[in-house]
Amino acid sequence: KVLEVNSSPGLEGIEHITEKDIAGLMIESIEKNIRAKRESELIF
Repeated sequence: KVLEVNSSPGLEGIEHITEKDIAGLMIESIEKNIRAKRESELIF
């Protein structure tokens, strides 16, 4: 379930400190979970 979509979540600070693309990592995680769910639904 999506609770909130924020076009400007303010990740700049945490991304600067961690030197990581937090938004990109979140999207990758969501895509991975969607792929896994779709694959599990294909198994009879």
